[in-house]
Amino acid sequence: MKKQTETITLEIEGMTCNGCETHIEKDMNATQGVLSSTVNHETGKGEFTFDADKMSEADVINAVNSVGDYSVVNNVDDEEVSAVNSKYKNQFDLIIIGGGSAAFSAAINAEGLGLTTLMVNAGLDFGGTCVNVGCVPSKNLIRAAETVHHATHSNFKGIKPKGADIDFAQIIKDKKALVASLQQQKYMDVVSDFENLTMLKGWAEFVDNNTILVDGKDKYNATNIIIATGATTNIPNIEGLNEVGYLTNVSLFDLEEKPKSLTIMGAGYIGLEMAMAYNRLGVKVRIIEFTDRPLRSQTEDITDVLVEQMKSEGIEILPNFRAFKFEKEGNDTIIHCNCPDGSTTQIVEKGHIVVATGTTPNTSKLGLENIDLKLSERGHIVVNEKMETNVSNIYGAGDVTNTPPFVYTAATEGSTAVNNAFSLSKQSVDYASLPWVVFTDPQIAGAGMDEIEAEKKGIPFEVSKLDLSHVPRALAAQDTRGFIKLIRNIETDKLIGARVIAPEGGELIQQLSMAIKFGITVKELAESFYPYLTLGEGIKLAAITFGKDVSKLSCCAS
Repeated sequence: MKKQTETITLEIEGMTCNGCETHIEKDMNATQGVLSSTVNHETGKGEFTFDADKMSEADVINAVNSVGDYSVVNNVDDEEVSAVNSKYKNQFDLIIIGGGSAAFSAAINAEGLGLTTLMVNAGLDFGGTCVNVGCVPSKNLIRAAETVHHATHSNFKGIKPKGADIDFAQIIKDKKALVASLQQQKYMDVVSDFENLTMLKGWAEFVDNNTILVDGKDKYNATNIIIATGATTNIPNIEGLNEVGYLTNVSLFDLEEKPKSLTIMGAGYIGLEMAMAYNRLGVKVRIIEFTDRPLRSQTEDITDVLVEQMKSEGIEILPNFRAFKFEKEGNDTIIHCNCPDGSTTQIVEKGHIVVATGTTPNTSKLGLENIDLKLSERGHIVVNEKMETNVSNIYGAGDVTNTPPFVYTAATEGSTAVNNAFSLSKQSVDYASLPWVVFTDPQIAGAGMDEIEAEKKGIPFEVSKLDLSHVPRALAAQDTRGFIKLIRNIETDKLIGARVIAPEGGELIQQLSMAIKFGITVKELAESFYPYLTLGEGIKLAAITFGKDVSKLSCCAS
């Protein structure tokens, strides 16, 4: 039987540009029953050809009304329109699963494009890891701990600190107030006046590529879907761990009573930052690390400086120790460990166990098996540089994906995903010059590749390493812990990588990241102006070190 087709011309309000035309046409052409769409924002009209066996004129009108902030002004039987309204009440242009940085960035971009958007979030409150249990609370406690450290330690012989009175409960209360304030100001208030955004608390599960089921009850449909569900602490499968109880960053940061002591499982950046902060706040801290050293992702010269500092502050570090059993003995926790020499030992922890053994992506219970979404070996959603998955209308962003796990990368990915889902001009995310910082003291920062990565890639490279004892700023502060390391391509002289370990060393890394991104040569770095007695001058000196012995140069020499 031949398909019965009809064409309807509708007057549409709300169109302002060519993008509006494209938006409506794309969404309408994706609507089942619509055969073709032609929209003109200048005349304010759209012509739609549809399969009359599958939809009525009222269906077409409601489909247009469900696209962004547009509305049809033709006079049509109101009862007929109302009859099919329920069909579209759960229909959106975009569904975002998650409520963190990537999700909010996506929602902000979607609102700017006039897209109807549903954000579905479960687990952590809106705002996600960074503001609730990650970046904000940890850096607040790190700064508080630094204040205590400066009140008890001095690099100057003529200054004898008299210590600090620590009100631990007040520190945590202030931290909670800061988190609540920023969660409201930087997340909820930002989207409070969005006309096209619906926010829903609930657990989302895929039914098919376009449909999710929330809390097992209500179905929602969208043209495109972004998964931005983040990641949580990876809990190792060790006998007795669940029974004795443990903390993670989620629960540790909320303890208002100062712990007697902490044994931190894991020496990645999360474990190290927590260790230094709580140790300086007066908590006895021990770290158990199953590899040979903390922050194993970095070269030994970096971790050697950090380990020396941590041990000098009284932090116990046990490398090559592997816990295999936990049990309670009264109020104490007994940790059974394999030692580096093959023997076993028992470690007594009178306070709390803190698990900081990496993270795992939040992909379980999403019904991903219903859409055949590709995951990495570690369970991350596999995306390309455009944030596309192997399913054409589904995108990924943030810590749930196989991309660098930082709040600022997540924000970029969320915005990029929306653009690429609803625009013909595709954007890519390039991490070749990505800057990052570990907020220990001294701070560790990097951008680009290190010498090990350069060697693996077969790049002809040379390394310049400048100890802070050659930087006037560090000498004046009588704090020469650390170094600045630059890696250049010998053939082009371009900077391809940098590593810094220094007090406030993170403040240097953005300049080095920009140099890598824009192909700045080492010669250009060395010949630039730097204010004297700034830590940044160390970049100039490190660049000069490729060809000269800086110990033989006078101040401000070039």
